[in-house]
Amino acid sequence: MADLALPTAPGRVARTARTARTWKLRISATLVAGFVLAVLLVPPLVGLDEQAVDLGAKLLPPSLDHPFGTDDVGRDLLPRCVYGLRVSLLVGVVAALVATVLGTAVGAAAGALGGWTDRLVMRCVDAFSSVPHLLLGIFIVALFRPGVWPVVVSVGLTHWVSTARIVRAEILSLRARPYIDAAVSGGASRLRLARRHLIPGVLPQAGLAAVLMIPHAIWHESALSFLGLGLPTHQASLGTLVQSARGTLLAGDWWPTLFPGLFIIVPTLAIAGLAGAWRERLNPRRRSELML
Repeated sequence: MADLALPTAPGRVARTARTARTWKLRISATLVAGFVLAVLLVPPLVGLDEQAVDLGAKLLPPSLDHPFGTDDVGRDLLPRCVYGLRVSLLVGVVAALVATVLGTAVGAAAGALGGWTDRLVMRCVDAFSSVPHLLLGIFIVALFRPGVWPVVVSVGLTHWVSTARIVRAEILSLRARPYIDAAVSGGASRLRLARRHLIPGVLPQAGLAAVLMIPHAIWHESALSFLGLGLPTHQASLGTLVQSARGTLLAGDWWPTLFPGLFIIVPTLAIAGLAGAWRERLNPRRRSELML
C-alpha cells in the first residue's frame, strides 16, 4: 500500500504548489485593487482635508472617529496616508514607465546592432550601474525644487539599467532563433527585423520589468522624502509621514509610524506578488524547476 501511494506524491506536491500560487495571486490582486480604489474614491467620497489641523485632537489613538489616529498637530492620518499612497503610486508608475522606455531603447540598440556598439553601450551601462542608485538620485533631486516630478525624473533616470540588460539578453536570445535567420536570409533589413520581430518579442519582458520596478520606485520615493529631498514637508507623502513621526514613536505613540509604514510595505508586496505570478507565466520552465 505504501508503494502504491508513492506515485501520487509528486502530483500532490504540484497541486499544493498550484493552490498556494492561486491564493497568493488572489490576495495580491485583491490588495492592489483595494488600494487603488482607496486612492481614487476615498478623497472625493469622504471629503476629509489632509491638512486640517486641530491642536485639541493631537496624537489621538485609533478610534471610530479617526481609524488611523491623529498626528502631533491633530491631522487625521487616514486621509494623509491615502494622499501619500496616491503620490507614491503616481511616482512609482510614471518613473517605472520612464525607466522602462529608456532601458528598452538602450538594450534594444545594444542587442540589435551588436559588435562594437553593443560593447560600448554595455560598458556605459556598467559604469552607470557602479554608482549607487540612492546617491545618484539624491544628486538629481538636489538640482530641482522639492516636488513630485523631480522625484519621478530621479527614479526614472537611475533605474533603467536593469531593464536595459534584460532587454539586451532577450534580444540576443531572439537573434539565435531559426525564424530570425530565415528573415535575414529573406533580405529583411535591420530596421524591419527590429520592428517586426525583436521589439515585439521583448515587450512581455519589458512590461514585467516595469511592474517589478514600481515597488522599488515607491521605496525610492519614500526614502528621498524621508531624507527631506523628495516632496515638501507640508505635502502628504508616506516618506514624510514616517519622518515626522519619529519623535512620537520615541514617546510611545506608535500609530503615526505604523500606518504610513504599512501603506509602504503592503502595496509593494502586493504588486510584487502580481509581478511574480506574471513572471511564472512567462517562464513556465523556471517554475517547474523550482517545483522539482
